[in-house]
Amino acid sequence: MRYVVRDRVFGIGDDYWIEDEQGRKAFLVDGKAMRLRETFELKDPQGEVLIDIRKKLFALRDTMTIERGEEPLATVRRKRLSLLRNHYRVTLVEGTELDVSGKILDREFAVEYEGELLAEVSRRWLTLRDTYGVNVVREDADPALLIAITVCVIRLAERDRHD
Repeated sequence: MRYVVRDRVFGIGDDYWIEDEQGRKAFLVDGKAMRLRETFELKDPQGEVLIDIRKKLFALRDTMTIERGEEPLATVRRKRLSLLRNHYRVTLVEGTELDVSGKILDREFAVEYEGELLAEVSRRWLTLRDTYGVNVVREDADPALLIAITVCVIRLAERDRHD
């Protein structure tokens, strides 16, 4: 399933819709202003919170956490010993690790598990300016989680670029 994201520079308090291939609203990324730490909520079209995304307050490296219903789901951070700055590691709560690599700031990257493609992010499929797609390749993959991972990785890469 492909999702379309209107690209924007993330800011606290920014809200934007992610649409499915048919142009229907699929997810709302709701940036929460006035919070002690950077926070986003991923909501369904009815406004129900599916996933919470938060920047960790005290971490040696920029780290974001993904939670579902107050339960930790995953941690996202730049890979420690990578020659490429555009390589991130997602550690799921049960210990599974996903790799995210590619040109993050160009919106051309992949999310993989043990070499198997779960999702790819690209601007190539779309002709609209400032738009990119998230293609969830595996049918049994969790689209909300993969969208949340995409939000985290792009946000962390943008913070790296500004630092």
